[in-house]
Amino acid sequence: MARAVKISDSVVRRLPLYLRVLDDLSQTQGVKLLSSQELGERAGVTPALVRKDLAWFGEFGKQGVGYDVHYLRDELRRILHLDREVRIALVGVGSLGMALARYHRRRYLNEPDFHLHIVALFDTDARKIGEVVDGVPILPLDELPGIVDRLAIRMAMIAVPTEAAQGVADRLVRAGVKGILNFAPVKLKVPEHIHVAAADLSAELQCLAYYLES
Repeated sequence: MARAVKISDSVVRRLPLYLRVLDDLSQTQGVKLLSSQELGERAGVTPALVRKDLAWFGEFGKQGVGYDVHYLRDELRRILHLDREVRIALVGVGSLGMALARYHRRRYLNEPDFHLHIVALFDTDARKIGEVVDGVPILPLDELPGIVDRLAIRMAMIAVPTEAAQGVADRLVRAGVKGILNFAPVKLKVPEHIHVAAADLSAELQCLAYYLES
């Protein structure tokens, strides 16, 4: 869907929160209609923000009636491009990378509506090359450009040591990847058109530790 204005990252980041609520309601609770008040409470935001966020993409509800859960769920999946297979590469198959690969592979194989598909694994450790993780072989990092092109991969996850992350990001950008989820504790430098999300698990735990009672 073409958009004349740029949607802010904060809006885009809230859409998966709404989608998670709708997924849960449609799959486990059988709820058919949902008000912005109820959606906001479940997502942890105000109903006004729910309405404002969704208004960027169209009119999805009726005043006094609310949102059709299944319809809004399908629309959010379409907006987020989650109504089709999204092919992903993962670079760095250490302990974290292995866990990420297995988690996403099993969700993809077991959940019909989960379309985030890890199709390629890469590492530089010769001892790991050729190993198979839930049906996906670990390949040498040098093969990344050809595999990304052949499998039409446009998203990647980086789970390598800090000192290797920028080099991996550079390779991914050159290969044509447009979105990167970075688990290495370092800020990546990428061209403006490349979208990077950071997931620094250690930093999040350290922040939580601040709030612990002594």
